[in-house]
This record gives sequence, C-alpha cells and structure tokens, in this order.
Amino acid sequence: MSELPTLLLASLNPSTRKQAEQSLQTLSAQPGFLSHLLRLVLEQPQDRAVRLAGSVYLKNVTKTRWEDEEMPVADADKDALRNELIPAMIALSNAADKTMRAQVAEAISLVASADFPDRWPDLIDKLVFSLSSTNYEVNIGVLETAHSIFRPWRAASRSDALFTEINYVLERFSRPFLQLFLHTSSLLFEQTAPPNLPQIAQAQVVLVDIFYDLTCQDLPPDIEESHTQFFGAEGGLFVRLLQWDPPTLRGDPDDTTPSLPSQIKTGLLEITELFVKLYPEILQTSASVEAFVRGVWELVGGGKRTGVADDGLVSQSLRFISSAIRSGHYKELFGSQETISGLVQGIVVPNVGLREHEIEQFEDDPLEYIRLDLALPSMGGMGLNADAVTRRQAAAEVLRALVGSGFESETTEVAGGWIGEGLRSYNENKAENWRAKDTAIYLMTAVATRGSTTQHGVTSTNALVDVVQFFSDHVFQDLQAESGGVHPILQVDAIRFLYTFRNQLVKPQLLSVLPLLVRHLGSDNYVCYTYAAISIERMLFIKQGTQLLFSQADIHEIAPHLLDALLKKVEGAGTAEKVAENDYLMKCAMRVIITARSTLATGFERVLQRLVGILGVISKNPSNPNFDQYIFESISALMRFVVAADSSTLATFEQALFGPFTIILQQDIDQYIPYVFQVLAQMLELHTADVPGEYRSLLPFLLTPASWQQKGSIPGLVKLLNAFLSRDAKQMVATGQYAAVLAVVQQRLIPSKLNDGWGFELLQAVVQNIPPADLKQYFRAILVTLLTRMHTSKTDKYVYHFVYFLTFTMAINVDGLGPDYVISPIEEIQPQLWSQILANFVIPQVPKMPPKDRKVVVVGLTRLLTQSALMLQVPSLQAWPSMFVALVKLFQEAQYLTKKDGEDEDAGLTIIDYEEQTAGYQAAYSRLAASESASVDPVAYVRDPREFLGQELVKLSRQDPRVKELLAAGNQTIVGPFLQSLAASGYAV
Repeated sequence: MSELPTLLLASLNPSTRKQAEQSLQTLSAQPGFLSHLLRLVLEQPQDRAVRLAGSVYLKNVTKTRWEDEEMPVADADKDALRNELIPAMIALSNAADKTMRAQVAEAISLVASADFPDRWPDLIDKLVFSLSSTNYEVNIGVLETAHSIFRPWRAASRSDALFTEINYVLERFSRPFLQLFLHTSSLLFEQTAPPNLPQIAQAQVVLVDIFYDLTCQDLPPDIEESHTQFFGAEGGLFVRLLQWDPPTLRGDPDDTTPSLPSQIKTGLLEITELFVKLYPEILQTSASVEAFVRGVWELVGGGKRTGVADDGLVSQSLRFISSAIRSGHYKELFGSQETISGLVQGIVVPNVGLREHEIEQFEDDPLEYIRLDLALPSMGGMGLNADAVTRRQAAAEVLRALVGSGFESETTEVAGGWIGEGLRSYNENKAENWRAKDTAIYLMTAVATRGSTTQHGVTSTNALVDVVQFFSDHVFQDLQAESGGVHPILQVDAIRFLYTFRNQLVKPQLLSVLPLLVRHLGSDNYVCYTYAAISIERMLFIKQGTQLLFSQADIHEIAPHLLDALLKKVEGAGTAEKVAENDYLMKCAMRVIITARSTLATGFERVLQRLVGILGVISKNPSNPNFDQYIFESISALMRFVVAADSSTLATFEQALFGPFTIILQQDIDQYIPYVFQVLAQMLELHTADVPGEYRSLLPFLLTPASWQQKGSIPGLVKLLNAFLSRDAKQMVATGQYAAVLAVVQQRLIPSKLNDGWGFELLQAVVQNIPPADLKQYFRAILVTLLTRMHTSKTDKYVYHFVYFLTFTMAINVDGLGPDYVISPIEEIQPQLWSQILANFVIPQVPKMPPKDRKVVVVGLTRLLTQSALMLQVPSLQAWPSMFVALVKLFQEAQYLTKKDGEDEDAGLTIIDYEEQTAGYQAAYSRLAASESASVDPVAYVRDPREFLGQELVKLSRQDPRVKELLAAGNQTIVGPFLQSLAASGYAV
C-alpha cells in the first residue's frame, strides 16, 4: 500500500491517469484497502492533493463497487469501513478539510443507501451521539452527513420500505434534531453575537435543509405537535428568521455566493412552499401564509436585492407566492385588482428586466445564458419545476399562476399596461430602450401561457391574448431584421418567441419562417445561431396526434443548406472541447437527417465525411455525452435512410467508418465503444449476401473477456453478436465460434443480476440461428447454468426471462427444435425435474407475462401441450390441466396476441427525444434509436394463435383419447366457455 499516494497523484495527471487508475483498481482488491485509504485522507501532514484524490477515490469505490457483482467490497472491509466513517467525518470537522469532509459525507450517504438500516443499524445513534450544544464545527459535519442520507427521500416514490426507513430515523433523530434546531436559532437571536456566529449560521442552514428532508414525504408527529412554534404568524421561529439579517454576515454587494442569512431564508421559503402544497391545513390554523407573504414583500418587493448572490432567495420567494396563489386557499389575499397590480409592479416587473450581469453572460458565457434561459418551467398543476431557477422565470410564473387561478382578466389587463408601456418606450428610442421591449416580450410570453411542457412548448394559451397577432405586429420585424439591424438580444427574443409558441402557428406560417431561421444559423452571435438551431429542431418535432407535422417532402430542398450551416458552426469551433460543447447544434443536425430521410441520398457522402471528421476531433477528448449521442445518432440515421434508398451505398459507409471505429476500439475510448458496436451491428444487419471479411476478423476480439469488462458495452456487444448469428451462423458453426458465444452467456451474463436479460437475448438468437443438431451437445450445459442461477439467486426478472426463453425455444419454427428438445435434457439432469419447473415457475409466471410477449408464449405453450410426447407422460401429465388453464387465461386479453398490420417500422426513431436525458459519462448504456431494426415476430408462421390452438387440440384429440379427460380436469369456469367458443369456430374437441 506504500505506493498509494504516488498512484493517487498520478491519477490527477492526464498523461498518467489511465495507467494509475488500472493500478489503483488492482490495489483496491486487497483486503483492508478502504480503511487504509481513509487513514491516508485523515493524515494531516500528507500532501493535500493526495488526501483530496483519496477522498474522491473512496467515494467512487463505495459508489461503483459496494454491491458490484464482479469486484464487490469484501464483507470484512465493509464492516470495518462502516465503523470508521463517522469518526473520520468528525475528525475532518475543521474548515480547512471541508472538501474532504464533503466526499466522506457522500461516501456515508452511498453506503447508507445500500446498508441502512438493516446492515448499519447504529448509524443514526452514532450521528445523534456526536451532536454537541457547543462544538459547531462537529455539528456541521454531522448535520451535513445526516442531510446527505435523508436528501434522497425528496425524490423517492412512496413505498412501505421508504416509510419504514423514515420512521426508523424519526424514532431516533426527530427529538434531538428539534432540540438542536431551537437551541441553534436561540443562539442566532442573542443580543451579543457569539464569536462563532458564522459556524452557528452554517449549521442553521443545514438544519433547515434537514427540516425539509424530514417533512417531504409525510408530517412527523413531533413536528406537527410543534408547528405553531415554527410557523406561527406572531413570533413563529420561521417568520423571525425571515427578518434576521445581522450586518456581520451580509457579505459584499459584489459577491455571487449567497450569504448565510440568505441561504436560511431560501430554505425556509422552500419549506413553507412545501407545506402550502402538502399540508395546507397546518398553515390555515393561523395566518401563517399571510405573514410569510408580508415577509416576502419586505424582503424582495419593489426591486430590492438585485445582486446575483440573492438570485436564489428572490426566485424562491416568487415561487412561494406562485404556489400560494395556485393552491386556491388564499383567493381573498391575492384576488383584488389592487393586489394584482401591486404584485406585478412591485415583484414581477422588477425581476423580469434583464440585469447587467445577464447581458454580460449573454456575451461572455453564452451557453450558460442559454441553459438558464431554456430551463423553462413545466407549468403544470403544482407550479414550477426545480429547473426554473432564474428570477425572470420565477417572476413570470407569478403571472402564470394568477392567469391559471381565475384572475385571468385582471392580470391580463395589468400586464397589458406594462407591455404597452415597454413597447412605447422602445419605439421612442430603439437604440437606448431595447431593454424595455425585451421586458415587454417576456411579460407577454408569461401572461399568454396557460400550460406548457419542455418537450412541446406552450400547449394552451390565455384566451384574452392574441399571440399570433402580437408576433406579426411586434416580433416578426426583429426575426426578419438583418444581423446588426436590431440588438442581438431582441433578435434572440424573436427566435425564442417563435420557439415558445411554435404550436400556436400553423404549418404554412412555420414553413415561411424556416428560411429566416436558417439565415440566423449563419449569425456571428453564439446565442442567436444556437437558438435558431434549438427552434428548428423543436419545430421539426411538432406532432399532430401521433404523426410528425413535417415530412421529408416539406424540407428536402432546405435540408442540405440546413445541415451545411449547422456543421459549419460545429467544425469552426476549434478544440475537441469547444466542438463538443454545443450539443444543440448537433441535435438539430440529427433531427434534420431524421426528417429529411432518403432525400439526403444525393450528396450524402459529403455529410458523412463531415460527421466522421467531427467524430475524429471530439474523440481526442470526449467531454459531452449529449453531443456524442447526437453525432452517432446522426451517422446511424443517415445510413438507415440512405441505404434503404440505395443498398449499394452501404460500402461507402463501411469505408468511411471502419477506420475511425478501429481507432476507437484500439485506443479503448470507452465512452464511444457502446455506440461503435451498435453501428457495426446495424451495418452487418444490412448485408443480405455474404458477410465481408472485415467483420469476421473482428469476431475473435469481441469474444475476449476484455471486451466484456465495461458494463456499458454489453448491450451493444449483444446486439452485434446477434447480428453475426443472424447473418453468418453457417461460418460460426464451421469455426466453432458459436461455442465461445455460449461461454460468454454462461460465464459472464447469466450469473449477473444486471446482465442476465442480455444473456437470454443472446441465447434466443443462438437457438433461432444455430442448427439444433450442432447446438445439442451444449444445450444440457446451458440448462444447468440457467437452473443453477435459479437456485442460487432467483429474482422476479430472472423467472420471467427463464420462462420466456423456454416458451420461445418451443415456439419458433426451426426444424429439429420443439418442446421435447427442451424437456429431454432437463429430465436427463434429474428425473421429474420438468414437472417441478412447470409447477414452480412456468404455471405461476405465464399469466404475468407482459403483452408484448404473449403471442410467443401462447404458441410455445400450445406446442408444449399438443406436440410433446414427454408432456403426455407421467408425472408431467399431471400438470397438463393447470398448464392449459394458464394458457386460456392469456386469451382473455386477445388484443395482445396478433401483430397489427401497417405498423410504422420507423416509429421508434421518430420519437427520439432526449429532453429528459440526464446521462453522465457513467451512464451504463446509451441506446441508438436510429440503429434499431424493426421488431420481427419470431412466430410469424402462426397468424391467429387461437385458431392454431384449436387446430392442434383437434389433431391431438384424434390421436390421444385422454385429451378430453385432461380438459375436463381443469377449472371449468375458465376452460368451459373457452372450449365452447372454440367449438363455435369449428374446433370441437
């Protein structure tokens, strides 16, 4: 372990990072490694960079390996670490160790999420025991740790397990927590400020966070009993804390970090907003909300607190107001014209105007400006989503709340006055007063919107406002203006207005503005051309019902110009990081390719060449997972549509892609490897004749253990091996390579709870494509592997996959395959084992099979019951009646048993939308929608499963007179009506 400090330092240097990480990985498998690493973090004389890297590595190991299947942390090491973590966190209490302490607290949270409370029952007791009435440095560490354990409750779904955990915590933590909360706040209010006031205030910030954690799912009895102490309108603790603002803690006016009092107030308003939504009856026992509204007015009314440091407080204050309005409980408080006018004048307008800070950001940090500006609130029933962080959005949300809560006409009238004033001011002096128009447009957008989603823009508008007329009169002129003709922010406002209200414009209107947006793609202003790309992409995604509004016919003429303008901007960015930073451009290029489809076949070579060139640049330093997804999706979609139009173009794609893909695989660029496997599979599947040698030479590499080590590569590898099995099975049998595929399934995939589904997918491809005579020598061993896993670590998911695999193998129409091919080796393993499998797994699982699998299951079970000699022998015969009952139950929802004709094979592709994607680089797997082939019905030879069962039953009853007795032995309330309906269709048994 002596080389540990050196390795940690080397892991910080890009040139030595990979080697150091591999050495650390090897070292980390040694017993006692984590305890040793933690001691290193605590060594004060040690190099600070080593200690910090050590704390990060400790957190990462707990994150990735605590419950890993392949390299799990040993139980003895887990026990030791659980005992050492809390004392270590307390030992890091001084301010200088704050960064290390944060990592250790995160490690505690990660371990707790896996082990608490069952394997770490004394965790909360240890935290409570460590709390102090005087030592606030220790308190901060303990409280931060507690918060990191409780914080995940905020996003958790309600469940018995969650409430068991919360109640376990409350029993031990609730009262000591409330005592410390009251004690700490009493110290803040002392006449003479204590010398450690900053530490006490910092602890109060975390106490407020924990108050939210403890109440986010349900109201704990201790807090309910003492709610007046906290929420009371007169002298309640929260109202007093809203007013608490000691001069010593105010901070510098130019600070960008919120002061401690500001953080406390923000947290209190989050809690009050939560109570308005979840526990309104508690707040209605006294005039709490009225007191908080007054408090907010005093805090932020009339344009107070304009500094960046107070953005969070102002936004949260406005969110609280919006939630109180939306709740409907305070109509008297907000309903008068005078109040609405006061709100708009005192709170909305001052916070909607652009500040110097935002104008500087527009110029100096355009991507951040766009990110914040686009964090559009999802204006559903509960008001705002957490992304709506800017003052402008929170102020606009107050207007939306008023419009959506029955005050439409009053709000529209008041806001309309301010909008008119802003436009008049602009027209008096356009060069000087451009900000007035910006404010007017923002107010208009807010007051016009009744409902919207991030994905679809505004979905319903205020009936008292004519959005299209406003666009024509005041916005279109800025969209049309030449670059430099108006202030660039007004040009962006025009594009954003179009983006926001795209659903309110009809198709001819949208088509008429498309060339203007293409022109803006050529703008020199970063925000302007990026907004143009965002708007084009969302316009091309507009749907009417389930159909996309724009087809390839609509954009085939403009598509090449669009792609040229977009790729020019991407290519011109310079370094790998700069090229990859603007994923909005790449997403728009992807959407153009998906919309234009095969019309890009003419001249596609140049587009492909440019995409490959961009890939070559960004692969030097992968830095933006969204950009990566969109560029691979673009390459894959281009190939999909161009090759569909002209199959001879496949060779061009292969020539362009094999080189770069080989480099990615050789250099082990792990972020791109999952994509490469999927695109290779797509190309291989497009071959209808012999498979080229380049693919075959790749196969031995794919079957090495090293290829399967990265978890994110496994789905792509399975897809690629499936393509080999479907296109080149004869060669794989000749070389014996299919045996290596089976080895991967047995050793790597089936034993893993994470990857067993991929193992079954690969097995299904094997039984579908490898001749049963060649597979027979391995099939018994495969079944032993499957049954061993069932015995050692059965899960519901595994039982589902196992039963589906059995029925799939019996159902597919392959000569030599059938029910007895499966049952015979199972009976060889152990006599009468098949009847146990039926009773314990197949019969209970069949009624639970998801709709998408039911046709295959019905056909497999029909063949099992009617075509198997072994099924009609004792003891399996005894299970026949109950197996038939389970089969009949599947016919009770017959709509799932036939594939509808005319299903769009590109349906999955048109819905590619990553609005919700929050994948980071450790995202396990990124599926390329464009590379997916249309799903094929594996039992297409059966047109009507009910007819098939009728035919096979009649055939069997003629050969075997026992069938009538077997049918009579089943539950007649289920079987009787079904047999009558079969007889009515001409299949009398």
